[in-house]
Amino acid sequence: MTEKKDNRKNESFSLSVGTRRIIAYIVLVLLTILCLFWFYVLFVNATRSKAELNHGFTLIPSHYAAKNLYNLFHNSNLPILRGLLNSFLVATSTCVVSTYFSAMTAYAIHAYNFKFKNAAFTFILAIMMIPTQVTALGFLSLLRKIHLMDSFVPLIVPSIAAPAVFFYMKQYMEANLPMELLESARIDGAGELRTFNQIALPMMKPAIAVQAIFSFVTSWNNYFVPALVLKSDSKKTLPILIATLRSADFLKFDMAQVYMFIFMAILPVIIVYLFMARSIVAGLTAGAVKG
Repeated sequence: MTEKKDNRKNESFSLSVGTRRIIAYIVLVLLTILCLFWFYVLFVNATRSKAELNHGFTLIPSHYAAKNLYNLFHNSNLPILRGLLNSFLVATSTCVVSTYFSAMTAYAIHAYNFKFKNAAFTFILAIMMIPTQVTALGFLSLLRKIHLMDSFVPLIVPSIAAPAVFFYMKQYMEANLPMELLESARIDGAGELRTFNQIALPMMKPAIAVQAIFSFVTSWNNYFVPALVLKSDSKKTLPILIATLRSADFLKFDMAQVYMFIFMAILPVIIVYLFMARSIVAGLTAGAVKG
């Protein structure tokens, strides 16, 4: 009798687990559809004309995509290709600089014991609480003094100090980079830079992939700092050009071009994510498991 009761309990438990799993899948599918729906709406609007957009909402794509793209690239007031190149240059450079130097800083905090180690870690985390807007006035004043206005340098070099990237790298190292491995490399005669570049970095590929895509997307979508620093049309990035197109004269304003421009702007981010999706998932899961 007790065995039958236990079997019934196990069956009811398995059924409840299966039911909960089905509910979880349904919720995840609905959330996925909800997230992707707006991208689809953006794509549909990018294929419609200005007159069709004025008629209201629809889920059926139109046939004006090629014309909108042609009008966008032949807009004499907007250097589209130059803006794409500028955004790609700034985002890629920021991505490389941010991930490498943040990993190096995290390695220094993780691998060495020194007097003010905890104070340095706390100070770096405290910087995360300071909004960019608070320091903007002093930042611009400094750029004018050192003659770096209207340059890509102020958009790339400050990304060396990325507290959020550093914190993630530090947590990942604690979970996946044993000190015994570093000590073995030092005993074998490897220098610190060689140990970092040839042992620590290869073991951090999932974490680097995660922070690389996040840094790339953040820099690609950044509008505030480039709008303050960049003045020449030939150096403006995509977010500034989109805002310029959006703020055009009402009589000349074409919302279809804006939708096409926004669709073009997010397409590279989607492509980068698709290529690095496996590494991103691996990095997010590996960082939470002790090695």
